[in-house]
Amino acid sequence: MAMGFAAAAAPPVVASVTGSPGTVDEQKAAGVGILLQISMLVLSFVLGHILRRRKFYYLPEASGSLLIGMIVGGLANISNTQKSTRRWFNFREDFFLLFLLPPIIFQSGFSLAPKPFFSNFGAIITFAILGTFIASIVTGLLVYLGGLLYIIYRLPLVECMMFGALVSATDPVTVLSIFQELGTDTNLYALVFGESVLNDAVAISLYRTMASMRTHPSGQNFFLVILRFLENFVGSMSSGIGVGLISALLFKYAALGVENLHNLESCLFVLFPYFSYMLAEGIGLSGIVSILFTGIVMKRYTFSNLSEDSQRFTARFFHLLSSLAEAFVFIYMGFDIAMERQSWSHVGFIFFSIIFILLARAANVFSCAYILNLARPPHCQIPRQYQQALWYSGLRGAMAFALALQSVHDLPGGHGETIFTATTSIVVLTVLLIGGSTGTMLEALQVVGDSNRYHQLYEENSDGNDAGYMGQNYDEGPSTSSKFKSKLRDIRRSTSSFALLDKNYLTPIFTSRNGDHNDETPDNSPNKELTVSRGPSDLEEHD
Repeated sequence: MAMGFAAAAAPPVVASVTGSPGTVDEQKAAGVGILLQISMLVLSFVLGHILRRRKFYYLPEASGSLLIGMIVGGLANISNTQKSTRRWFNFREDFFLLFLLPPIIFQSGFSLAPKPFFSNFGAIITFAILGTFIASIVTGLLVYLGGLLYIIYRLPLVECMMFGALVSATDPVTVLSIFQELGTDTNLYALVFGESVLNDAVAISLYRTMASMRTHPSGQNFFLVILRFLENFVGSMSSGIGVGLISALLFKYAALGVENLHNLESCLFVLFPYFSYMLAEGIGLSGIVSILFTGIVMKRYTFSNLSEDSQRFTARFFHLLSSLAEAFVFIYMGFDIAMERQSWSHVGFIFFSIIFILLARAANVFSCAYILNLARPPHCQIPRQYQQALWYSGLRGAMAFALALQSVHDLPGGHGETIFTATTSIVVLTVLLIGGSTGTMLEALQVVGDSNRYHQLYEENSDGNDAGYMGQNYDEGPSTSSKFKSKLRDIRRSTSSFALLDKNYLTPIFTSRNGDHNDETPDNSPNKELTVSRGPSDLEEHD
């Protein structure tokens, strides 16, 4: 009986192994394609290591990966390489969104340093939510007005708003690595990093909201847009936070930290982020937003419930996944540019889009900083040099590229291809030009190393409370301006209330330790290197 089953099963196996000549050629092409991808990744990491050791800041690691992809893609494009080999460089969009972006976004939330993040929480939220909304609307309106004036290729208003939303997603991975090397202030680092992390979540929610408005034109109402955005964003955020808190309770009470259960503990911890992502996508929300907040919550509460061995493993594992995915994304973008998949028929649209996003970024940063400074006492205001550094740090990267890739399928008549080409060009120019000149910019603004005159900016406002701030006397009379400033200060004081709530209630409930537990990764974890700026204010990091 067993022999008969084996004999019956043998022919398909032999057929699949021997196969037709076309099948064999396709397998060889697949092997060559995968080999080239691995080779580019290896070359990218080696080049990045050499550049960092040489302290050559004019070509950051992301820029190196991008150039490697462009060079290899150009060689493949002019060679006689068969199409079956070349197509192995192009992965499907669902692979990009399901397997490459989630580890990058989760690591962004997971690697946040809690102390500087929560000390600047009000400013980060303002830049990430209000600022991204301003940048998106300004970019969309400028593109639409440019089309009305026949300066650039004309797009419908909703599609302009979709474009404005997707190019408002910043990815300063290139800038932050230089921030660490040169030693910027911890607060400036926290503002740039925190804004970019939450900004991705806001941008993708805005894009999906605008896309839904396009498919339902009868409901194009401004307040309905706001309502749908809040529904998507808050729902996705709540889903991610809920999964993170459930994981914290599980690891607190399941007693998985014993020696023979370390593998189970680590496996469960690794699975929770993808559970959060798939849960949100399954109920029609944003998996990217959900997994971001899952990362923040799991780092804050769940991580401290793990054993030390599991903490080291999970920190290194997510860092590894994120580094591979980030490098592969930039390599793919470079390769895709060289393979000429873009629509270059509207060069004017690309040129003016770059100008428009710079203007929108300025409207975002300087208007939000003005509002924040109204609520801050003079010794705690965000200086002009920090605002300029924030404006300059608005690079575009993986999230903008992913949403632009999505727009190719969402928008008909070549509009998606035009947006994709413009976005890809913006990513390349910001990464190569702005990323490469970041070191020079920081030194010119005097916000790095010993030249940083502002590293004590928030010193009197540390410990998550506003004691010095609340003790100030602002008796400016009952003017409208004074009342507005008073409201802003009340909102700012609420961040200290959240810190007390976290310390007195959330931390004891969801972790095994009471009070202030160790927020950082173990000393030999790669996250230690990533989350804490090496600036002169490290000794003053809001303890």
